[in-house]
Amino acid sequence: MTGHEVLHPLGSSARNRWQVNARRASLLRERPAPRPLHLAALPKPVEIDLGRTAVIVIDMQNDFCHPQGWLAGIGVDVAPARAPIAPLVRLLPALRAAGLPVIWLNWGNRPDQLNLSPALLHVYKPTGLGTGLGDPLAGNGAPVLQAGSWAAQTVDELVPEAADIHVDKYRMSGFWDTPLDSILRNLDLTTLLFAGVNADQCVLCTLQDANFLGYDCLLLEDCCATTSPAFCMAATLYNVRQCFGFTLHSRALLDALA
Repeated sequence: MTGHEVLHPLGSSARNRWQVNARRASLLRERPAPRPLHLAALPKPVEIDLGRTAVIVIDMQNDFCHPQGWLAGIGVDVAPARAPIAPLVRLLPALRAAGLPVIWLNWGNRPDQLNLSPALLHVYKPTGLGTGLGDPLAGNGAPVLQAGSWAAQTVDELVPEAADIHVDKYRMSGFWDTPLDSILRNLDLTTLLFAGVNADQCVLCTLQDANFLGYDCLLLEDCCATTSPAFCMAATLYNVRQCFGFTLHSRALLDALA
């Protein structure tokens, strides 16, 4: 390369970018030095690279967590689903300050529901009657879990920042029919911290798919919860530790960052 030859960056992420001009293309990526962090976790302590880690917050939405949302309207006690709010309020600013991407993975249906199968609709409307996906809430008329509606918005206590990343999902796993995997790979991420609700459903399904795709998975125990019976949470923790990754408390992460 001559001294005056200029290469131009080409790529949506600084972590996955070529340098090109009319004469040549450099496919070399800049790979920062690892930023190791040691964490107390189960079933054993782990060491992660902060520079290649993100947190994924799943379904902390009005329909799942608000007293006037969908689940509450059909008689579900949403108090357990609200338990992750306080620890996430403490944790997310520290993760942002450490340079970790924050990814909000919210259920957000298309208004026409053309990407939802009858089998999926049946889960939430098994008799064909009542209030299912896309139907208006009795209190304010918001369509259940429809993208852009009050029902699908993140709860007020958790305030996304401008640099955060938003992905709509339409299955219990956030990887099916979404750009989540492409986003993670463009950011050159290998390690994922998981939070949100329900721990035994959407959080676990997304974490399992992440494991199957080769990501390192850590479940933040106090930053996730479920409205299912207690044995479902116990089984989730057991299976994550046994098969899919590690679990830890957000306090261990905050202490390590400090």
